[in-house]
Amino acid sequence: MAFPESFLQELCDRNDIAEVVSSYVRLTKRSGANLFGLCPFHSEKTPSFSVSQDKQIYHCFGCGKGGGVINFIMEIENLSYPDAVRHLARRAGLAIPEEERDENHSKRERMLEINRQAARFFYDRLRSEEGQTARDYIERREISPSMVKTFGLGFAPDSWDSLCNYLMKKGCTKPELLSAGLARASKKGDGGIYDTFRNRLMFPVIDVRGSVIGFSGRILDDGEPKYMNSPETLVFNKSRNLFALNLAKKSKKGYIILSEGNIDVVALHQAGFDCAVASLGTSLTPEQARLISRYTREVVIAYDGDTAGQKAAQRGIDILEKLDVKVRVLRLEGAKDPDDYIKKFGKAAFENLLAQSENHIEYRLLELSSKHNLETDEGRVSFLKDAAELIARLSGAVEREVYAHKAGDMAKVSGEAVLSEVVRFRKRLIAEARKKRDRQVQSPVKIVQPKERSLRFENTHSAVAERGLICLLYYEPSLFNKLEVKGEDFSSPILGRLFDELKLRAGRGLGLSLSLLAESFSNEEISLLTDIVQQPQELSNAEKALSDYINIIKTEKLARQQKDSSHGDELLAVRDEMLRRKRYGG
Repeated sequence: MAFPESFLQELCDRNDIAEVVSSYVRLTKRSGANLFGLCPFHSEKTPSFSVSQDKQIYHCFGCGKGGGVINFIMEIENLSYPDAVRHLARRAGLAIPEEERDENHSKRERMLEINRQAARFFYDRLRSEEGQTARDYIERREISPSMVKTFGLGFAPDSWDSLCNYLMKKGCTKPELLSAGLARASKKGDGGIYDTFRNRLMFPVIDVRGSVIGFSGRILDDGEPKYMNSPETLVFNKSRNLFALNLAKKSKKGYIILSEGNIDVVALHQAGFDCAVASLGTSLTPEQARLISRYTREVVIAYDGDTAGQKAAQRGIDILEKLDVKVRVLRLEGAKDPDDYIKKFGKAAFENLLAQSENHIEYRLLELSSKHNLETDEGRVSFLKDAAELIARLSGAVEREVYAHKAGDMAKVSGEAVLSEVVRFRKRLIAEARKKRDRQVQSPVKIVQPKERSLRFENTHSAVAERGLICLLYYEPSLFNKLEVKGEDFSSPILGRLFDELKLRAGRGLGLSLSLLAESFSNEEISLLTDIVQQPQELSNAEKALSDYINIIKTEKLARQQKDSSHGDELLAVRDEMLRRKRYGG
């Protein structure tokens, strides 16, 4: 996909990277000219994600991801290069030049249209005569007509191919229906297909942009599985999406309620809690947590009260707390899930339950206490050991003191005794972190090597010079005119390719910004280039540095050639000896 250079330059100029990133990540100024925040691509507690407005790049010192504004949108929205460009063009109000639409974009748009037609089919069937069983179920679950409309609920008929026949009459092909996950291939091998969803109450899964990307179906008889989700497709990945986030993101509540099931979400919205979402048949994933963190800094976990729900809540806490998200947990006493609780006790009681919900530290302390017998000395000691280790990991000194005293009260010992144990644990954690950091600092090879294993360097001595040369030329492209080296001279193929591309663009007078390179290189390769241009570079003696880098690159190339030649001579000698023995024996 080739967009005009002038268009891409204007696109980047109109989409300041700090403004774009700020809509996904809370950025604060910490040092120098850079902005910092918690990385949206991996879980962390200490901000290592940097945004440079001067260079118009982002870079995470933790996971290594980096690039320009186009790469950021590709990563955060899981979009192809052309779709990321279109996304930014819409954001800036730029008209996209006439261009040949890329194949993936066309397939994606077609799949979204097929999903939209399928959603309409399910919605209409709910109102038909055959949809009576689904309507009866909706009535039993006390779901109002307005909620049916809000969520676009529908019905998949109890037949083999009613959806397939409907969509094929609309012009859809069998391969399209299979790719969209709406049909499955017949096991007879006769080329036939049948509906994926049958006899189910259908919940369209709608992304934050308002597109139907997949479906979740609830069985209406005693069959299994109870819930069925669309398989992964070009537009649907259940670990990256949440049911009803398209609605919850508009809520004024200031928090998001995370529940387990679709029915719970519908019941919560119906009761006025329009901030409820649910994961799609999985425990909360890091990708879903990062998606939530774009829209709120507070999450209330409202999982079922059974053992499985408690374990899922613990996993959710572990993931969310790494994203600087405040986490509270509901205890649904007297009910199995939020829907059941609201039906039994009413909206006001649930509102009160929300107000009294525990923050995640209180919740964990209570969970720990339930695992130990606090009536015995042995039980209190083991509880306090686990509690001290939990509290020691809290970042704030005030938090540590408050919860140390709370744990002490629970075990009927002094808070000071618990706090001293917390201090001891924390010193150990800090010492372990320091040792790990020191090991990394003392290993220059690890510092030089890219995070992506497929891009690792075989010759780190040459790679250091190659990186330095690329960084120097990125900021001083006029030096390309004085070069006596080519990408093929590099020990690293990817560094050689980056060098050749920069040289080509400089020779044509084109821009060298990372966003403009996003079409030619993968996100991993752009991340490597970002890491390179992030390094400090002394430009006052650029020509001397240029000469030194080239000398190292050429010397290392010569050494490789001599080694290859020597190895070749050895192989020839072995071959000649084998021929001699074969001819004369011995």
